[in-house]
Amino acid sequence: MSVLGRVEKAKCAPAPEVATDRIIQGDCIPAMAALPDKCVDMIFADPPYNLQLGGELFRPEGGLVDAVDDDWDKFDSFATYDGFTRAWLKEARRVLKDDGTLWVIGSYHNIFRVGAAVQDEGYWILNDIVWRKANPMPNFRGTRFTNAHETLIWCAKGEDSRYHFNYRAMKALNDELQMRSDWLLPICSGGERVKEAGGHKAHPTQKPESLLYRVLLACTQPGDVVLDPFFGTGTTGAVARRLGRKWIGIEKEAKYCAVAEERIASTLPLDESAILTMQDKKSVPRVPFGALIETGLIAPGAMLTDAKGRWKARVRADASVEMAGKQGSIHQIGAAAQESPSCNGWTFWHVRDGGKLVPLDDLRQRYAQGLKA
Repeated sequence: MSVLGRVEKAKCAPAPEVATDRIIQGDCIPAMAALPDKCVDMIFADPPYNLQLGGELFRPEGGLVDAVDDDWDKFDSFATYDGFTRAWLKEARRVLKDDGTLWVIGSYHNIFRVGAAVQDEGYWILNDIVWRKANPMPNFRGTRFTNAHETLIWCAKGEDSRYHFNYRAMKALNDELQMRSDWLLPICSGGERVKEAGGHKAHPTQKPESLLYRVLLACTQPGDVVLDPFFGTGTTGAVARRLGRKWIGIEKEAKYCAVAEERIASTLPLDESAILTMQDKKSVPRVPFGALIETGLIAPGAMLTDAKGRWKARVRADASVEMAGKQGSIHQIGAAAQESPSCNGWTFWHVRDGGKLVPLDDLRQRYAQGLKA
């Protein structure tokens, strides 16, 4: 048995308390129907796009484009697709907590139909996010504009829901500017793309981890339960595990379940997962790292390390830190060490203080208390 447990069948009876960190193999509608009411904090849904492709598409040099032509993306009519959409949205709303949120992603083929159904089911739309693809697939035939974006709809369960939004974390992730509703992120490629034994991509619509990282960081907290009813190769589960969130994945195809289970088992959580989201400004003392050096709480040349001693960085006189030839702020170098889009350097980096390893935040609090005295 893997660290995730075995893949379960959707027909299992629901438990009084929802079991997390597991993949349910089966159709999403009956699988969600087996879950308790109001048991998840966030839902990320990447439903079939109903692409309605007609014939094969070839690249200019003659190569066949690996498009989405799987049976799970085919519907007899718009009416059939609309009925499917309303059915899964209804079950999703039942299992979502009153103050939870739903994210749905789609292309021009389906997102407008999904958006109407979202409103018809009683959800309250908060934003539509445009994911601008930094490296989109070109329009090989030259008959249309290059399709370079997809749309995400973010909505609360109802107009009066007290949904969670990590405004400070989003601002920090965007170089201290308010996060906008257009996100420029690359498509999934290279080493991140999950491949089959023959080298072919395991899933045609695998989403990049950077996209899910931003979504989960925006509106969940450590320990929250995230449901993905169209799990695919498990991007949502992998990012949830990395950020210290609990997850439930529902996936109809057995081959995708196997890939996702193996992928998530190999994902390592961030050391700072419990405190990755930044607190509100009112609760954080406004202390620059340089102030600790100026007052002698930390000496130039001091060695910083993470809690487990895996990475080390040396403090420089100008309050920057250096690690393996890279220089930057405590936040930048902490992010580089973990290969993460962001890092709270105050809690990630530790220093010896009186023979004890303590986070830099302890010294910041000490300095702030001195200002209040």
